[in-house]
Amino acid sequence: MKRIGIITSGGDCAGMNAAIRSVVRCALYHKIEPIGFFHGYEGLIKDEAKRLDRRSVSNIIGRGGTILKTARCPEFIKKEAQKKAVEVIKKNKIDGMIIIGGDGSLRGAHKLSKDWKIPTIGIPATIDNDINGSDASIGSFTAINVALEAIDKIRDTATSLERIFVVEVMGRLRGYIAMLVGLAGGAEDVILPEMEFSIDKMCSDIREGRKKGKISWIIIVAEGAAKAHNIASLITQETGYETREVVLGHIQRGGTPTAYDRVLASRFGAYAVDLIKDGQTDKSVVIKSGRLKAIDLNQATKSIHKVDIGLYELMKVLAT
Repeated sequence: MKRIGIITSGGDCAGMNAAIRSVVRCALYHKIEPIGFFHGYEGLIKDEAKRLDRRSVSNIIGRGGTILKTARCPEFIKKEAQKKAVEVIKKNKIDGMIIIGGDGSLRGAHKLSKDWKIPTIGIPATIDNDINGSDASIGSFTAINVALEAIDKIRDTATSLERIFVVEVMGRLRGYIAMLVGLAGGAEDVILPEMEFSIDKMCSDIREGRKKGKISWIIIVAEGAAKAHNIASLITQETGYETREVVLGHIQRGGTPTAYDRVLASRFGAYAVDLIKDGQTDKSVVIKSGRLKAIDLNQATKSIHKVDIGLYELMKVLAT
């Protein structure tokens, strides 16, 4: 193993830079030359390559986003696009690839390894924390903290004005962020893609809460479950109480990565380099009960979305 390629792909998240830094410096430690490709799979297809050295990754561990930029590349599901990427990999004499990204990015990594025989290792980096087999992915804890800071501020206003707020957070298919932010932020309710909800029950709870002197109310909704505007309108319509919606949006992707995400990214990057230099391929780095493991990429990308009912029940108990 003399030369490896690195890309960050899909949605950005805090901690990607820490992972790049770890991969680059660990590769150099093992006398392997790291080559970065800008803009994910799209840049790989277009040969947007650049040699990286220790100075290339100086002072980036605490920066959000990715110095390699990123992009979504739907066309990579097509064989023609994959073939172009493989041609670029061979042209640059790349011996293996390390792919940093979410489930879609890891599916692309699986294609490179299985269909084109390119040694490939995946590093989970997604705020949704939906990589099967891993307790955590890079960026998820920072996203939760960013959302929580915003919700703490919204709580101040909700209390002062005695209003109901519906706060929409990211989570297209999974309510991981919504659930943890709801519990940590003292929300009265959460709406998740994995669970059915009743607007009638929610409005009934709000009326009962008002009778008991509860003057403010915060509902966290994952974007894939419902839209904050629609929920707020229905609550106002059904209860007569003034309700406001807030959409946090892309603010959750940015910001300074937490200590946990920096450490996780550093560990993931180092382990990915170890795996690829030892001849492993078609694997994703994961963490389980604090220990690093390597699992098959096709296992890591299985769509298994479960919500912890215990956390939801605890949130409801604490909110009463």
